[in-house]
Amino acid sequence: MTTEQAFNLNCPLPIGQYEHATLAHGGGGRLMQQLLERLIRPAFDNRWLDQRHDSTVLDIGGSRLAFTTDGYVVKPLFFPGGDIGKLAVCGTLNDLAMSGAKPLFLSASLIIEEGFPFADLQRILHSMGETARAAGVAIVTGDTKVVENGKGDGLYIVTSGIGSIEHRMTIGPSSIAAGDDILVTGDIGRHGVAIISEREGLRFETSIASDCADLSGLVAELLAAGCELHCLRDLTRGGLASAVLELARDAQLSVELDEAAIPVLPQVSAACEMLGFDPLYVANEGQMTLFVPPPETERVLALLHQHSLGRRAAKIGSVTSHGEARVELRNAFGIKRVLDLLSGEQLPRIC
Repeated sequence: MTTEQAFNLNCPLPIGQYEHATLAHGGGGRLMQQLLERLIRPAFDNRWLDQRHDSTVLDIGGSRLAFTTDGYVVKPLFFPGGDIGKLAVCGTLNDLAMSGAKPLFLSASLIIEEGFPFADLQRILHSMGETARAAGVAIVTGDTKVVENGKGDGLYIVTSGIGSIEHRMTIGPSSIAAGDDILVTGDIGRHGVAIISEREGLRFETSIASDCADLSGLVAELLAAGCELHCLRDLTRGGLASAVLELARDAQLSVELDEAAIPVLPQVSAACEMLGFDPLYVANEGQMTLFVPPPETERVLALLHQHSLGRRAAKIGSVTSHGEARVELRNAFGIKRVLDLLSGEQLPRIC
């Protein structure tokens, strides 16, 4: 082999393009965005998808309705602070709430693996029912399938939901304005750390439970108080950083985040440091970020602090300008670094 032959290297596919799906394509990072933009969105292209929000707002018969759907494949099925059933219901309620909708009805589809214990299934179904009833909604339709042993990883759940929008605001990426303050309802990273500790049998000095919770009641209180909300986004796969990066891309805006202002529990920070995770990218299931005009900031924070799910709420940054999708993180020394999407999720199968 000649020297020229030895170094005549070529790549059959551009870096970042794949012929087959990988776990990272479902992780909420860059590869998932590529999957959405290159395959999924072109196949279903329509103006409702272009809203690019957690739920789609539909005008039907003079009423505005929010509609959303999501699949849940978390492993393990039971974890500190919740289970796949509670997660599925809360996740769908939260997606509706991010459009400022009042959740009305849910559907649930169960994909059960042959041999799955009915005792575990009953426990999960009870959890779903209790969570839905606590939110004042009903699970009114669904489907059940059973797949062969070894083909379903126990249980998968797909939930959909509809809700009514009873205000005139358009809460979504298109409403974000330059100068908006960015708030977060509480500490980040707990869900992802709770999942990996249960999955891997890790034990920390202080127990870490998932923050899995229904945010629709909290959003309803903000709306009832007449707060002006430009955009809401719950922090699930990819964590706070990915959520803000997605919004910056969709709305073409520049954002500056204050690292010192972002709440992270000491035990979560210690666990992330030990595991090599960045808490900014670790999943949550009971937190959201809010984009609000500065005159509303103190009032919104005061209302959040009065609610059990918002006691650690904080202002963590602001929108600096429109025109360039860019997110910078400023540390305690004033040094800035540019954030980017990870290729996938640091920890797969978290929701």
